[in-house]
Amino acid sequence: MLAQLSRQTFTGLRALLVFTLVLGLAYPLTMVLIATVVPSQDSALRNAEGEVVGSALMAQPVTGDEWFYPRPSAGDYDGLASGASNLAVTNPDLVDAIAARRADIAVREDVDPEDIPADAVTASASGLDPEISPEYARLQVARVARETGLSEEDVTTMVEDNTQQPLLGFIGEPRVNVVTLNNELANNADARVDVN
Repeated sequence: MLAQLSRQTFTGLRALLVFTLVLGLAYPLTMVLIATVVPSQDSALRNAEGEVVGSALMAQPVTGDEWFYPRPSAGDYDGLASGASNLAVTNPDLVDAIAARRADIAVREDVDPEDIPADAVTASASGLDPEISPEYARLQVARVARETGLSEEDVTTMVEDNTQQPLLGFIGEPRVNVVTLNNELANNADARVDVN
């Protein structure tokens, strides 16, 4: 029995040593090496003067019809309050909120409420998703062009430039980053995004 115990102890110590070398040294060093080789993934957005005005990874509230609107946020776009409303699809509060959002967007965009995509009236799980569907972005093009004085063609080109295609062509859906789109709009229109 003592021989078996010592053999198991020796096996455990060998496993501990191997895992310490692999997970405690090799893996962290590999990650540091990859981080130094891969170009910076800086998500900071800068205006024309080089000042940081936001992050491409986090939605921001906008005011004014000259901007593209992001998805609604259950947490008022507050990073500390990130999360969904957790209301069931049959909850009357959620149903009323969606109906009110649909009516507001129909008036603002001058479209039929039936033409409004789902992501325009529903918040994402985090409440901070900076991306909207290309359909929702196209719905806003005419208003943004009218309010900024830019041509619809120029605004459409900006939407296309900020549209990300699915990973490998089939993983996910096409999406438009509203934060980078509004930043480009601000830089092109000599305006400043009004962030609360």
